Amino acid sequence: MSFAQLKEITDAAGQLQLPFWRVILEDDRKERNVSEEESFETMRQMYRAMREADRSYDPSLRSASGLAGGDGAKLEQFRRQNNRLIGDFLTEVMEKAVKMGESNACMKRIVAAPTAGSCGVIPAVLLTYEEQRKTTEDNMVEALYVAAGIGEVIAASASIAGAEGGCQAEIGSASAMAAGAVAYLEGGDNDAIVHAAALAMKNMLGLTCDPVAGLVEVPCIKRNVSGAVNAIISCQMAMAGIRSAIAPDEVIDSMRRIGRLLPSCLKETAQEGLAATPTAQQVVKRLREE
Repeated sequence: MSFAQLKEITDAAGQLQLPFWRVILEDDRKERNVSEEESFETMRQMYRAMREADRSYDPSLRSASGLAGGDGAKLEQFRRQNNRLIGDFLTEVMEKAVKMGESNACMKRIVAAPTAGSCGVIPAVLLTYEEQRKTTEDNMVEALYVAAGIGEVIAASASIAGAEGGCQAEIGSASAMAAGAVAYLEGGDNDAIVHAAALAMKNMLGLTCDPVAGLVEVPCIKRNVSGAVNAIISCQMAMAGIRSAIAPDEVIDSMRRIGRLLPSCLKETAQEGLAATPTAQQVVKRLREE
């Protein structure tokens, strides 16, 4: 990846008179020495794998720990009811995020976007958008390039690993990527894209990685829902003309610094936070006895 900052992507887009997504495609093409068509088809297959993972969700499956499974079906049933506070779009986003996270916990095939623990955020947002907005698959693939560009910058300048940066680096990164992608789909310019990502990331700063029993299940799966919904509201703020008071690249840098400041007990070690609660310890004891 040739870009360490979002500003480098937007500057390149301006100089080359290319949309954000195509700058990323061109960079991928040169880096991997493939044609434009090959690059695009690789990304298309990635998107189709997300779609297939969503379609193959099995509500009867339970994870080996018994902590995950079936909640996606509950949200699907809830979405079909009238007695809810939010609209159909956000409710479906929530549903798909949980389904993808549960599929991961049940060892089904998913796309790490950018990680397995945050695999529900981007698919939930993009698949729901495609279904409800009736847009083309090509547009969705372009949006995935936007998400990929944002994710690569975060990975280069900060981190996408919970063990290094806490959950802000996983769910926070996925949320920022999804926010930028949907801002693109909504017709946002490059400024709107990067500020949507910044607004989403800001809302996730400081999020700890405290998995119960060290498993990517609790609280990880439900955090995918928060990250997905956060992406949508951040996009909407950016599309309304709201801009992050802190420059997008400075927000990413802040996430890096915060990650370094977080103690190791809050970075995927299952030593503190929710993982240290009495309920969590009972889970650990049960799993050890089994």
